Amino acid sequence: MPAVGDRIELARYAMTSLVGDAELPPKLAVHPRPDGSFAHAMPGSLRGAGAAPDLLGMKWVAGFPTNTTAGLPAIHGTVVLNDPLTGVPLAMVDAGPVTSHRTAAVSGVAIDLWAHARPRPVSQFTTAGPVDIAMVGAGVQARSHLPVLAHLLPGSSLVVHDRHPERAEAVCRSALEGGFRAARWASDAESAIEGADLVITMLPFGGDRQRIRAQALSAASLIVAVDYDMSIPAAVASGVSLFLVDEAKQFQATRAGGVFKGYPDPDMTLGVALDQGAAAPRGRTLVTHLGVGLADLVFA
Repeated sequence: MPAVGDRIELARYAMTSLVGDAELPPKLAVHPRPDGSFAHAMPGSLRGAGAAPDLLGMKWVAGFPTNTTAGLPAIHGTVVLNDPLTGVPLAMVDAGPVTSHRTAAVSGVAIDLWAHARPRPVSQFTTAGPVDIAMVGAGVQARSHLPVLAHLLPGSSLVVHDRHPERAEAVCRSALEGGFRAARWASDAESAIEGADLVITMLPFGGDRQRIRAQALSAASLIVAVDYDMSIPAAVASGVSLFLVDEAKQFQATRAGGVFKGYPDPDMTLGVALDQGAAAPRGRTLVTHLGVGLADLVFA
C-alpha cells in the first residue's frame, strides 16, 4: 500500500470523482444462508478528467458471520480490474487489504476536512494540537485507522472499547507504539466516548442496531460511523449540525432496505463538501461512509 498521506489523497480523489463523471449503482446484494450472511457486487466506472485515466471494475465481497466458529475470516472479497477501453480483465486483487485501507483513508478525508475547518477553542478540532479519540470496536478496521489518525492528529489520546478486552488492549498497545500520547481500554462503549472530540464506530454487523444513546455523545464531536447504523441512533443523525455520506443513492437504497431506520436524508456527500469547501459547523457532525466500489478501484 502507498504511504498514509498518499492513501488519504487517493480517497479524496475517489470522493470528489463521485461528484464528476462516475457511474456507481447501489450495491447489488444477495443474502445466502445462514441468516446474517450477504454477498455484494459493487461495480464502478469513471471517466477520468484531463490526463487522469478511466477506471472500470468491480468488487465482489461476501460476509458470513458464522465463519469465525470455523476459524475463517468473516469477510472475503475480490476486486476485478478491467481495461476501460476494451473490457479485457487485467487483474484480480485481494479485497481485504484494499477494503481496510481505503475505508480508513476515507475516514481520514473526513477527519482532515473537519479538523482543519473547526474553529477554536481547542476543545473542538483545530489545527493546533492533538485531540481525544474514541474507537468503538477493535477489529481490522481499528488497526487500519491507527496510522491514519497518527498521521492527521499526532500525539492524540485514544480510548478503545471492544467486547473482547484483549483485542482492545492490543489496539491500545499498537497506538502507543504508533505515537499516540495515551491509550486505554474502556469496559463499555459509552464510557469510551464520554468527552471524546472524535468518535469512530466500527462494530461488526448483526445483533442490536443503533445501540449507543444519543445523549452519550459530546455536542462538539465529529462522529465517523464505519459500521452503518450499528452504533449511532437515528436521533443523532437527525440532531447533528451536518450529516454527510459517501454516496447518496447508495445510502437511500440501503435505508429503503431496512437499515438506517429513522435516519434523515444526508445534507450532502463528502465529495460535495470537499468540492464546495464547506465549513464545519459548530456542534456535532456525522459522517457515514458505506463503502463505494469506485474507491476500491482507485486503491487497487
